[in-house]
Amino acid sequence: MKVLVTGAGGFVGGVVARMLRARGDEVRTVARGDYPDLTRLGCVHVRGDLAEPKVAQDAVAGTEAIIHVAAKAGVWGSAADYEASNVTATQNLLDAAVQHGLQRFVFTSSPSVTFDGGDAVHANESLPYPAKHLAHYPRTKAEAERRVLAANGKNGLRTCALRPHLVYGPGDPHLLPRLVKRAKAGKLAWIGAGNQVDVTYVDNAAHAHLLALDALAGAGASTPLGMNGAGKAYFISQGTPVHPDAWVGALLSAIGVPPVTRRVRLPVAYAAGAVMEAMWSLFGMKGEPMMTRFVAAQLGTSHHYDLTAARRDLGYQLLVNDEEAHRRTVAWLQEELSAGRL
Repeated sequence: MKVLVTGAGGFVGGVVARMLRARGDEVRTVARGDYPDLTRLGCVHVRGDLAEPKVAQDAVAGTEAIIHVAAKAGVWGSAADYEASNVTATQNLLDAAVQHGLQRFVFTSSPSVTFDGGDAVHANESLPYPAKHLAHYPRTKAEAERRVLAANGKNGLRTCALRPHLVYGPGDPHLLPRLVKRAKAGKLAWIGAGNQVDVTYVDNAAHAHLLALDALAGAGASTPLGMNGAGKAYFISQGTPVHPDAWVGALLSAIGVPPVTRRVRLPVAYAAGAVMEAMWSLFGMKGEPMMTRFVAAQLGTSHHYDLTAARRDLGYQLLVNDEEAHRRTVAWLQEELSAGRL
């Protein structure tokens, strides 16, 4: 089939595109820049900004389904930039999908859309959106998710949203490289103690997108309940929560980086985040604050999720187990260190 993949030049989107091509699907990608690797993969690339309606229309025309991975991530930046990248672009794609009669739309969301600053222990999809978010990223992703799910049924369009938690693995541009660099510089500290979180190996996150795409069509032996995924959101992870300090510590130890022993209480880190946010906003400081309220709360609380719905409706299962994911990730980190990129 012909699938439009947004964000294919990024981490999860790139693996989604490769998996689709490997099984014989035609893939079209869209982004503001060029990605020669995608062209070599056999993807057809459309260049442009999805916040512009015409770009979305041109990208969608002639395709049969959309996997919308692209987003502005991070925890700091202007509200307007987050709105344009995460809300406007998504709405433009939805409008184009409805207009062109597409039947399937898979949206990459985030568990942070439900994060209220407290613990979420073995939570399921009944978890509500909070009254207030701590950062523009989860707020705009929540709004985009609402719109995607509300579009289910319009002109035959079937939609669903996936919420993979803390995606990691080879090619990770954010999570692990940042942690390794800070640990090497002696600037990493654990926040809180005893909390547990879900993580998701990148191949498993990408695999979930293909399963959702097929489930929306009611096709495939791995999707016994057919179209039950339509109009729903699903948490995705490895299925076994980890203690962040032990999990990251094992990776650091495997690549020869000294252990992190410094620990900060959550209230202290949260207060520091509030002060830094105020300073950055007041004085227009460049870059991202070393700490924000959102980051402190994310690192210092437990948030792990029940995968029953994803397993039941999408046929979700791990392609790569924890041990193999650890081995592959360590090998990649060692290569990055040897090349001087970490």
